[in-house]
Amino acid sequence: MAFTSDEAFSLLQNAQANDRLAHAYLLSGPDGSGTRELAARLTSLIISADGDAMKHPDVHIAEPESKSRRIVIEQIREMEKQLQMRSMFGGRKVGLIMDADRLQEQAANAFLKTLEEPPRNSHLILVTSLPDQLLETILSRCIEIQLRPTERREPTARQQRMLEILRSFAKIPKPDFAQTFCLVRDFQSLLAEAKEEITDANEAHQKTEEKHYKQTSDVSHQWLEDREDYFKALTEARYRNERTALIETIEQWWGDVLRQQHNAAHLDHPSFVTDTATLANRIPTPQVLRRSDAIAGLRENFNRNVNEPLAIEVAFLEAFAA
Repeated sequence: MAFTSDEAFSLLQNAQANDRLAHAYLLSGPDGSGTRELAARLTSLIISADGDAMKHPDVHIAEPESKSRRIVIEQIREMEKQLQMRSMFGGRKVGLIMDADRLQEQAANAFLKTLEEPPRNSHLILVTSLPDQLLETILSRCIEIQLRPTERREPTARQQRMLEILRSFAKIPKPDFAQTFCLVRDFQSLLAEAKEEITDANEAHQKTEEKHYKQTSDVSHQWLEDREDYFKALTEARYRNERTALIETIEQWWGDVLRQQHNAAHLDHPSFVTDTATLANRIPTPQVLRRSDAIAGLRENFNRNVNEPLAIEVAFLEAFAA
């Protein structure tokens, strides 16, 4: 579930008041969702600082600084060293990883050890817009707080196409398995299209970058390998984000169906009010909830590295077959 920055901070304040703050948080969300601002507010809450908490001597920050714009292992080791030392003011310490998706592999492994054995009286905060690019072992050791954009965003072209596909499917009174599998193929086609576009764009960016650095400086073989690994990881992360966005669109679709059954004023996709109203009148509320849960479960299953095509088929059969 995604929160606004204020909603998330209110939950964190309650956790602080009850002495239940976790030792590690992952603040994730798209650009404009306020993850950095929330990180600053949470840091200030932890160390009880007046003024700019990010400049407090007990706050240690690592963010991309190297030529390759990665967070390198030396930065993580320095942070760990500082967190192992006594607090300057006898309180708690905070380690902040900004743009955590930019952790170099060695740095990520070193940071994992810090997560497994956190320094005493310290809290770790990771900030990223690409959580899927982090190691699964890091994700599993953090409490993730997802933020949603502060302003309502219009659907992307691909999300709009997904909504049109759902609109066409909603017109089928009693869809059978064959028609549901056609919906599965349409969804998988959108995913394949997204992956191809992302791959082509990142490969072009990588070639341009390599050409630039070869012309302006001596480029080591290791640097080239690091950049290749980076772009592979970036491609996978952006694909997963695109996949998540399409799944969220389907969740919103069923959410609108449920809202119409309860005469709610807000709809995520008001342009499709007639179509979701048709489903609201046709499908009982318990079934709508079950279908919505099936799509929510699909997103959770993707975090477990399940077989993607099989997971999609199972979830769509539960969510759309009559």
